[in-house]
Amino acid sequence: MFMPDARPRILIAVLTFRRPLDLEELLPALVDQAAGVGPEAHILVVDNDPDAGARGLVRELGRFDPVAYVHEPEPGIAAARNRALAEASAYDLLVFIDDDERPTDAWLAALLATYDSSRPAAVVGPVLSRYDTEPDLWIRAGRFFERRRHTTGTRVPLAATNNLLLDLEQVRALGVTFDERFGLSGGSDSLFTRQLHARGGEMIWCDEAVVIDVVPAVRLTRQWVLRRAFRMGNTWSRIALEDTESARRALVRISLLTRGSARVLGGTARYAAGVLTGQLGARARGLRTAARGAGMLTGSVGSVYSEYRRS
Repeated sequence: MFMPDARPRILIAVLTFRRPLDLEELLPALVDQAAGVGPEAHILVVDNDPDAGARGLVRELGRFDPVAYVHEPEPGIAAARNRALAEASAYDLLVFIDDDERPTDAWLAALLATYDSSRPAAVVGPVLSRYDTEPDLWIRAGRFFERRRHTTGTRVPLAATNNLLLDLEQVRALGVTFDERFGLSGGSDSLFTRQLHARGGEMIWCDEAVVIDVVPAVRLTRQWVLRRAFRMGNTWSRIALEDTESARRALVRISLLTRGSARVLGGTARYAAGVLTGQLGARARGLRTAARGAGMLTGSVGSVYSEYRRS
């Protein structure tokens, strides 16, 4: 690991797939963030579009403040995440942010300050939602885009990569990469951080390092929420099975079937109670719980739901 008085070399990786308007808004903000912490911070766009659609845009935006670009044609975000790891071979820290997110003031500085306090394997920051359009009452009542937060310094066992700092020396030493079998289904980041934690990598929460998730109108529907809940349940079961020794998988499968069934029944009961009492929130959350349980059931028997499949 670098010495305490040395400045870490930092790579900020943006994973993108056909979102030019988001990149136009995000990259100038990242340039400002990088400049705020010093010349050791650089920016990389990993384009997962088979047609390399972001190449020209990144070159145009990076004329005055250089932003590096690489094309990763292998479909799936897991391949793009692994490409970022590979491109960061000369760096000490890798910071992931998604193309549809916006960093708040001093976001990067806050991540680095929390990292510098204890040098964990990872620092995790909160994600707050901003809606493109006003969601309907069903979405509001269900509070589907509200995420859990913790006090700074809290140890966490699981994280996504939409706001994540990694100590690359520790990641390499623990032998963790993103499983590309989860590239089109989602969940490769959950499996990655779960394995990082299980192998002894400490992950610390930084509540000041906030990014804003821009939620487009297409996601503010009941159908999208229920599909996402189903996918998360499906992926969770597959992760649990993948991260279990083969001798214990039968027991884990039985547990997942039991828990999935309980979610389906419990969610259905909650929905029914919401209908009887007129509580929209109970109806909405009951349906989502049931959908997640159904996804757990399918995942526990080996079915794969690929939310990000491409034609």
